[in-house]
Amino acid sequence: GGGRSAEAEVLLILLFLGTPPEEYAYPDYRGKGCVDESGFVYAIGEKFAPGPSACPCLCTEEGPLCIQPECPRLHPRCVQVDTTQCCPQCKERKNYCEFRGKTYQTLEEFMVSPCEKCRCEANGEVLCTVSACPQTECVDPVYEPDQCCPICKNGPNCFAETIVIPAGREVKTDECTICHCTYEEGTWRIERQAMCTRHECKQI
Repeated sequence: GGGRSAEAEVLLILLFLGTPPEEYAYPDYRGKGCVDESGFVYAIGEKFAPGPSACPCLCTEEGPLCIQPECPRLHPRCVQVDTTQCCPQCKERKNYCEFRGKTYQTLEEFMVSPCEKCRCEANGEVLCTVSACPQTECVDPVYEPDQCCPICKNGPNCFAETIVIPAGREVKTDECTICHCTYEEGTWRIERQAMCTRHECKQI
């Protein structure tokens, strides 16, 4: 670094001649300059790095003033950190995800429940999606243990008043009433309530 005084140079030569290397890492240069761990002397007001992995310092009359810069945050999945520079850097991230006590490889997809599908993303995060179940074709669906969405075990059906009738045919609900399931307008979805017609009948 420029601006070295002759006095500093003489001190430096004496240092090199008279002392073993480990003892001259930080000799007392207060008021005159600063020295790095290789023995280079810096004038007051100069910026310098005391060592290869150290952060920059400013040489002041009181000695080196070293301020740690704001280093970028290390990735939470970092498994190997390089500390040979002022700011630590991530050399290796782990290529797997941990989720609910299990380990999954990057980009692996897995089911955690019949409705919940997850994926181990490249950044180590697990993203899950929950299946959206289609509207059932019946009014009495049941849930099976290994399936996400409810199923119509009795086939398509609908309500006629309070009773459940099968779709696809007319059903006599009493002596005077015939009902049938209808589809929602413009779709194949069955309406929950049946269409019923009453007609003249003789009550016995």
